[in-house]
Formats: sequence, structure tokens, C-alpha cells
Amino acid sequence: MLLPDFLDEIKDQISLFIKKYFLCFVSAILLILSFPPFDLFFFSWIALTPFFLFLYNAPNYKTVFSGSLIFGFFYFLGNVYWIYHSLYHFGSVPLLLSFFIVGLLTLYLAIYPCLFSLIYKNLLQNNFPTSLYAPFIWVCLEVLRSYIFTGFPWALIGYTQYKFLLIAQIAEITGIYGVSYLVVLFNSAVFDLLIFKKRRQKHPLLPYTPLVLSTTVVLLVFIFCIAYGFKKLNEPAEGYTFKSAIIQGSIPQDEKWDIRKINEILNIYKKLTIQVKSYNPDFVVWPETAVPFIFEKEKYFSSDLIEFVREQKIYLLFGSIMERQPNQYTNSAILIDPNGVVAYYYDKIHLVPFGEYVPLRKILFFVEKITVGIGDYQAGSHHSVAMTPFGKFATLICYEIIFPGLVRKFYQKGGQFIVNITNDAWFGKTSGPYQHFSMAVFRAIENRKPVIRAANSGVSGFIDSKGRIISKTKLFERVFLIENIQGNNKLSFYTKYGDIFAYLCFVFSLIFVIGNISFKGKKLIHLKV
Repeated sequence: MLLPDFLDEIKDQISLFIKKYFLCFVSAILLILSFPPFDLFFFSWIALTPFFLFLYNAPNYKTVFSGSLIFGFFYFLGNVYWIYHSLYHFGSVPLLLSFFIVGLLTLYLAIYPCLFSLIYKNLLQNNFPTSLYAPFIWVCLEVLRSYIFTGFPWALIGYTQYKFLLIAQIAEITGIYGVSYLVVLFNSAVFDLLIFKKRRQKHPLLPYTPLVLSTTVVLLVFIFCIAYGFKKLNEPAEGYTFKSAIIQGSIPQDEKWDIRKINEILNIYKKLTIQVKSYNPDFVVWPETAVPFIFEKEKYFSSDLIEFVREQKIYLLFGSIMERQPNQYTNSAILIDPNGVVAYYYDKIHLVPFGEYVPLRKILFFVEKITVGIGDYQAGSHHSVAMTPFGKFATLICYEIIFPGLVRKFYQKGGQFIVNITNDAWFGKTSGPYQHFSMAVFRAIENRKPVIRAANSGVSGFIDSKGRIISKTKLFERVFLIENIQGNNKLSFYTKYGDIFAYLCFVFSLIFVIGNISFKGKKLIHLKV
């Protein structure tokens, strides 16, 4: 075969491939654009419809699997690509290897849309409206992804709605999974309407009743959620007010642990704190591992920091490494009161695999380089809370804020506000910090607690108990923020009862799957008879 002929054949194959899976690419791109930093959240309400159309027309399960793998791969690649940045720039991982690792993670995450698609395609054959079952199955797989292998609940489709607060308020009852349900429900309803005529052509006796009933139910669900959101957003504020300050030091990650820069880094935080002191804050928050030394172990710097707090007469919360036992370190949050006394500390419970520790280290000894500059930490075991004159709070460190089930455990016995300290400098100027911040909005709504978020390089900010972003910083700016924050004593439905809605999704999904198997079995027996 001549080279021009060979190239023409390759071109034709690529063209056929793109044409075959075009709808999968469209859905993935629309979803990527729905998440931060693009924030075109309205795309998500139709983003899955092209994918559903692809699944409907797919001739076999092999095509379903390959199409959903493509959809899932690009959907997640567009949302978690930023992981390469920390691996390559700060983890001593070669660039190509960091791409390979992100690719493997993305392929793993794509398995969940693949499982959804295979179940969905099987149920499609019964001609029931997809809005009856597709949202339940989607939510089930998001829940599984949030827990399997320590969990990675990044890019849940409900997070696209962090600015659509009218819909987001339902998370107080259902958690983030209820918002994911609504997004998939709307896409399913649109698909049902688009495809019904085609179904009638195949099955002329197909009744209108199921479609009319399902469409009516979908409308009622959205009317309820919008009415609920309107009511919550217009409720009068509750609780007392206190003044809080956030210090964003914006320390470059490659300088953070340079022993020669300890005094320089501390002086940056001290200078900003002295500036903010003129506003008389009740509470000052520094980010995760803000102090570049092991607190209490390194006596000189620890004493100097305590003396500074005593001089400023402030409550200061900051992140630091601590040594609980010889050579056993924790990623911790420490609160020092105006008298220079350590009033509270919390050791991070949910550690980042391959970031803060290497799982199965004896087997995975060859990935040691990934944790260079991060180190292996010991996980905390207590859901510690701080008691202060301005309220009771818990501190979520780094990506602990993305786990709704973990956050609510701190507030089951009450509390007035949430603090999140993090160091997102690992992610550089990627979409990672923006997405991380957006998830905190839902923790505020779920628990009806305002969030104070201090990030080393941004995005830092304040979020009220209704999910409204009061103020926030830009990335990599050295700045402080100060706001009056209204603590909230309310114990929300989600805080008290957790993921009941998610469990119901599992129940309904099983009913449809088992019912479908039973229906097919009876049909097969009838045909044999």
C-alpha cells in the first residue's frame, strides 16, 4: 500500500471514529464547561442528553462500553488534569509519567459512567421513561465513587450548581447527591421527550400515559425544589455575628519548606495579621501548614509564635505539622487563644493517598518519589471541635471539605461555623483551586453553617450558611480578607440524618434492576411456552 493511500485510510478511520462517538465528546465538553473555572452551569442541564441519545442508538454493548469509556475519560480528564501539576512540579515525577498517572486515574473514574451506561442500556429496552430510573443509578455510582478506595468525590455533577442557589438549597435535605439527581433527572426528561416519537414508530401501541405521568412528576419535583430554595434563601438570618479574618500568605510551594526562609515566611503572616488587627477581628485564620516548622517540637519558633499571638491579643487558628510520637507526624490545626494558650488542636483524619501517605508502602515502595516534600503522616482519630467565645467550630483540612459525610460528623452535636484550611499551591494556576472552593459551598448549605476558608495561594473566602459567597480572593495574591460572619445554631436535616436520600437511590435502583431481570425472565418463559 502506498503511503498516500495509507494516510487516506487512517484519515477515514479517524473520521468514522469521531462521527461514531461525536455525541459522547459533546456531552463530555459540555460537562467540563459546566464546572469551575468556566462556570457555565446551565450547560449541565442538557449535557447528558447527547450521551443518552448515543446510548439509545448504540447497536450493542461493546459500542455502549467504548462510547461511555470515551465520555467518562474526557469528562474526568477535563476536571482532574490538574493532578499532574503537583506530581510533576513538586513530586519529582517526570512529566510523561505524571501524565500517565493522571491517565490511569481518569480511566479508573471512567469505569463509573461505563457501569451506568451498561445498566441504563439494559433498562432502555423496556421503553419505560428514563427519568424513572437513570437519576437513581447515576447517584448510586457517584456515592460509590465517594467511598471506594478511600473515595474521590471530585466532579460530582451536582457541584456544577454551586452558583444556582435556588436549586442548591435542597442539599440541606439530600446532600450534594440530591442536586446531582436533579441535573440527571432534567436531562432524562428532555431525552424522554426527544425520543418518544421514535419509540412510537417502533412500538405503535406504546401508550402516552407513562410519559405524561413521568413528565408531570418531574415538573412537580422541580416546582417543589425551586419553592423550597426560594423559601430558604428568603428566610431571615439566624444567630449572632462575629468578625473573622483570613490571611492568604501566597507562599510559593518550592519555598515553603526551605529552612532558610522560615523567618521570612513567618514575617509575611505576622505583617498581614498586624494589618488586619486594626479591624479588631475576633478570629484570625492562617492556612494549612502555614508555619514552616514542627509546632511545639521546634521550641524557638513555637515560642516566638505564641508570644506574637499574646501581643496581638487574638484567637489565631493555623495549620502545622506536629509530632505526636517519635517520628510520627500529623497534619494538624492549632488554635492559640489571646493568652498564648493552645486551646484546641485537630489532627487530619482523611489523608490524601500518595500525597500524605503511601498505601501498601511495602508493596508500592517504588512510588516513594511522589511523596517527596510531603511525607507520610499519621491519620487523626478524633472529630475534635473548638469552643470559643464566638462559637463552636471544627476545622477541615485540605480536601476533607469535599467529603460531606465526614463534615457532618463534626456537627451532629451542634456548632456555629465551619473552618477549612488548605494549601492549594500544589495545583498551581489550574482549575483545581476553583473547583475545590466551589465544593465548600455545598458543605455550608448541607449543614447550614457559614464557611471560613483560608488557602495558602487561594481561593480563600467566606461563604454564608445559604451558600452565598460573601467574598473571595484571587489566586496567588498576598492579601487578607475580613468579614462579619453570622454563626448558625441550626441542626439541619442532612447533619442529623446524613445520606438517607443516597440510600433511597440504592433501593430504587435495585427495584428497577431486579424488576427488569424478572420481567425479562417472564418474557422468556412466555416465549418458550
